[in-house]
Amino acid sequence: MTELHQVFTRIGQALSKVVVGQDIVARQLLVALLTGGHVILEGVPGVGKTLMVKVLARIVQADFRRIQLTPDILPSDILGTNVFDLNSRNFTLKPGPVFTEVLLADEINRTPPKTQAALLEAMEEQQVTLDGQSRPLPDLFWVIATQNSLEFEGTYPLPEAQLDRFLFKLIVGYPEVMAEKQMLLNVQAGFEANRLELTRLKPIATVEQVLEARRAVKAIAFKEVLLDYLLELVRKTRQHSDLALGTSPRSAVAWLKASQAHAWLEGRNYVTPDDVCGVALPLLRHRLILNPEAQLDGVQIDTLITSLLEQVKVPR
Repeated sequence: MTELHQVFTRIGQALSKVVVGQDIVARQLLVALLTGGHVILEGVPGVGKTLMVKVLARIVQADFRRIQLTPDILPSDILGTNVFDLNSRNFTLKPGPVFTEVLLADEINRTPPKTQAALLEAMEEQQVTLDGQSRPLPDLFWVIATQNSLEFEGTYPLPEAQLDRFLFKLIVGYPEVMAEKQMLLNVQAGFEANRLELTRLKPIATVEQVLEARRAVKAIAFKEVLLDYLLELVRKTRQHSDLALGTSPRSAVAWLKASQAHAWLEGRNYVTPDDVCGVALPLLRHRLILNPEAQLDGVQIDTLITSLLEQVKVPR
């Protein structure tokens, strides 16, 4: 555990050096990577969403593919299709970009529901069905989807069933002044975001080490008193007067796994209440739906989650 933990510490440090000012988002991305949970990155253009994913994939030496999603893209453009070979007189699979280890789905809310749904089976069951035949995806298979938080014209909001398949929704905001200054200094020193191969960024881990770390995370102790605490928080979301939809049993399982990964990154082999609360915002903000009255009153979902955490007694 110590060696692996040191490896992930170096991964976090490398991410922070390249994508300056996004330390919290980078750490939450590592939590998601450790659980295998898929992620939505939301933010205005130009804050480093794509760069962060490309850098992380490069650091762990994972196969990386990017899809620019548009209104006219088809499910076969993502999954692939069987093509008839005139020479062999047989159909052969032409795999789509989904057959990779790290998949970046850029602007996922720009593509219609039919194409969005093409990712459902891949994300949930780690396989793709083409012409009635199931084809497995790589062990590391990990989806990061981005979406713009401002432009809503011509978009297709993700349905609740698909949102629930994402572990985290991470909000990527503007960096602080000093961090943005450091970014400009890096550019002056020769850094080019679109030419990572020219940087001094070196691989730190392997895909096998990431999978080994995932197995280590599963062994993190989660005491029964903390399970009761987590379940009480889950029940609070389902009973809250401002919420039309609370969390699902799937999200409770995801909360448990994310808490274990958070504890592992902190160098502990047991979960604490701080771990449970530390992943609550990114885990819940896309799963909870405000009722119309709360929306009219201007209730913010992050504020509601923070208030909800304060209402449940923390176990000793």
